Amino acid sequence: MARAMFDYTKTVLKKVSFDVNLFTREMLKALNRLLPHEIEELKIWIQSLTVMQPELQPCLIHLKS
Repeated sequence: MARAMFDYTKTVLKKVSFDVNLFTREMLKALNRLLPHEIEELKIWIQSLTVMQPELQPCLIHLKS
């Protein structure tokens, strides 16, 4: 069940990656809902996504905390 939430989160983030504000909002929701080990995996995935889409880099500030 928890893995399904992680996969769903990635799907949502991919779909909203066209808008930095929407992406950031959905990312913050995910950080509140996912398990700690899933959050670490999500951080790695988001960092790799921002390499391909540099306009999303402002959201990385939320991953530091």
